Amino acid sequence: MNDTYNIYLISDSTGDTLDRIFTALKAQFEKFEHNLFHYSFTRTENQISKILEEAKKKEDSVILYTIVDNKLAKYLSQEANNKGIPCFNILGDLILNFSKLLKQKATNIPSGQHALNEEYYKRIEAIQFTMNHDDGNSLIDIEKSDIILLGVSRTSKTPTSIYLANRGFKTSNIPLINENSIPDKIKNNPKISCIIGLVAEASRLHDVRKNRLSTIKEKEHTKYTKLETIQNEIDNSRKTFKKYQWPVIDVTRKSVEETAASVIKIHEIYANKK
Repeated sequence: MNDTYNIYLISDSTGDTLDRIFTALKAQFEKFEHNLFHYSFTRTENQISKILEEAKKKEDSVILYTIVDNKLAKYLSQEANNKGIPCFNILGDLILNFSKLLKQKATNIPSGQHALNEEYYKRIEAIQFTMNHDDGNSLIDIEKSDIILLGVSRTSKTPTSIYLANRGFKTSNIPLINENSIPDKIKNNPKISCIIGLVAEASRLHDVRKNRLSTIKEKEHTKYTKLETIQNEIDNSRKTFKKYQWPVIDVTRKSVEETAASVIKIHEIYANKK
């Protein structure tokens, strides 16, 4: 028996939602060998028929799909069943149940989440703002930030900021060299925005910094990668965050997504206090 599954992800939109769900799904299984086939913007029976013909040729094919058009979804399900291919609607009865709960009919419009509405333009504005305020740039209007991240070098400030921007948060990040590197505008008004300090274990930063220098093919910067120096940086940053009563997140064992989730939770508390 073939232990490698052929997973077909079929979506009537970009497939981003389906891809994220499958990533979460496969993380639950330690042994899951698979080949992945993406099919986005699938909106006709002809397209589905061609995909099913390909899937039928391979052993252990499995179909996961997000298609909001009921007729097309039903066609895919029936044809897959006829060919003996396991087929799962990721949204399942979720839309139907919400339709009943909200007492309104779903639009069933593909790519509805990508509509050019106010939320979309807010997200684009947040991304532009965040890119302009990366690594301590454009401090003149930093008070317009929804979130300000502070931390020593390589504490995931930039990737976390970009992720938050994609969630619609205008995010600035500032490298913390010492307390003097913090803009006066922030020190004089520590509640200017939702300010959060990022820290990590010194050993972890040591490895990250060494890898960083290796990647850009620079000779090792002794002070930058010296474990004792890094530990002092972290200790001083913690003292600074405590002085200004800024919440702290340890990113040592957190992914960017997990760090961002913690930041958003803190921002919600901050927003409720305003």
